[in-house]
Amino acid sequence: MKKSLIATVALFGLYAATLPLADWTQADISNGQIKTTLYLPDALRGYYQGTRFDWSGAFKNLEYKGHSFIEPWFDNYDPKLHDAISGPVEEFTALGYAEAKPGDTFVKIGVGSLRKPDDKPYAFGQYYDIVNPGKWTIREHKDHVDFTHELTDPATGYAYLYRKTVRLVKNKPQLVLEHSLKNTGKQPIEASTYNHNFFIIDKQPTGPTVNIQFPFDVKGEGKGFGSTILTQGNRLIYSRALDKKENVYSAGLQGFGPTPSDYDIRIENQKTGAGVHITGDKPLQKLVYWACATTSCPEPYIQLKAAPGEELNWKITYEFYEKTPKSD
Repeated sequence: MKKSLIATVALFGLYAATLPLADWTQADISNGQIKTTLYLPDALRGYYQGTRFDWSGAFKNLEYKGHSFIEPWFDNYDPKLHDAISGPVEEFTALGYAEAKPGDTFVKIGVGSLRKPDDKPYAFGQYYDIVNPGKWTIREHKDHVDFTHELTDPATGYAYLYRKTVRLVKNKPQLVLEHSLKNTGKQPIEASTYNHNFFIIDKQPTGPTVNIQFPFDVKGEGKGFGSTILTQGNRLIYSRALDKKENVYSAGLQGFGPTPSDYDIRIENQKTGAGVHITGDKPLQKLVYWACATTSCPEPYIQLKAAPGEELNWKITYEFYEKTPKSD
């Protein structure tokens, strides 16, 4: 049965920190092969209320053929913590932050108009006060959820109509994120967006059983690269398990080309045989990599440019699979 929830997000949320998990606004969807629960945008009862990630991208869990792919990867939780969020979650770079003076507003797509507090550079880990949360419209269906976010910020001239559908494909082990962004403001929109891909496969820790694969020979530099994490042809592999508070990071993996065919990533746990195949229909702008002891996260960026009145569309597909586990 279709249900419709229209939420005009208001400026409060302290009460949410005391809610039991069962009381967060959420929706269950299934296509018979995959089942997942999404947390829904809500400033009062929303699981995620931070100002980093798109609010329509919070997953509670996802299961396929007895394998689990999504669960909390972090120890500390607060609804306004920037990364207290799980699953394939997306962030848009800030609009108008550099031009704004302290006290002025800037825009994060999927979040709202935020207050710039000082002259410091934008920091994704910081919480910014929400001045205008925009309007969320959410429609739930058996196998998908439609999100619409409308925002107008007269002070900056930015305005948009953002639509996102989280869909489980009929008769396939696929999750698809379908996006459209229409520039309804006076300012051109020029931003990047990426998916952080916080997958945890079968509760297995980050280490040698995790395989990350691309369609190109990958090169990477950064924290832990060349020692803890190694490039091997088209793969990233771990030389050992990561310690609890350890992480590895590269600001930009290299080797991909200018076509959408290189937006093609596999994350596998070879101990359990479960994996996820990630593809996008836009060329990669950048490919960041981050991992900690619980999750391995390739972060593929794409570029967005929309003149006033222009609409953009893009899609990310996740195909879940299992194969024969490798023996020790």
